[in-house]
Amino acid sequence: MTDKLTPERRSANMSKIRSQDTSPELIVRRLVHGMGYRFRLHVASLPGKPDIVLARLKSIIEVRGCFWHQHPGCIDSHVPKSHKQYWEPKLQRNQRRDKENGRSLRKLGWRVYIVWECETRESTKLSRRIARFLEVM
Repeated sequence: MTDKLTPERRSANMSKIRSQDTSPELIVRRLVHGMGYRFRLHVASLPGKPDIVLARLKSIIEVRGCFWHQHPGCIDSHVPKSHKQYWEPKLQRNQRRDKENGRSLRKLGWRVYIVWECETRESTKLSRRIARFLEVM
């Protein structure tokens, strides 16, 4: 199967995909801030530059896109039919990197909570789960 877009149009589309300040990340940040927690963003000194770092709680919240990080069982985590030889290794590298970063953070004593993009659609449920994670301390 071939791409229906020209290389220039595909490049323009891909260039608009952000890695920081995504809609799901902003939703989670608003929820956490609304609960009264203060945090730092994308701390470069930690493995993987985690999305939300709550230093006093030694806790991290990672917000992951279902497609880019291949959320198991999610409808949004399919591998595109075209250019499979490109997409499969790329998405697998993302998953390996996520696992390695998570292991490294836990070794350093951090607690890590992962929020998937599809979970941000139900803010009440998500809010309860995040509160439970953060109140464990």
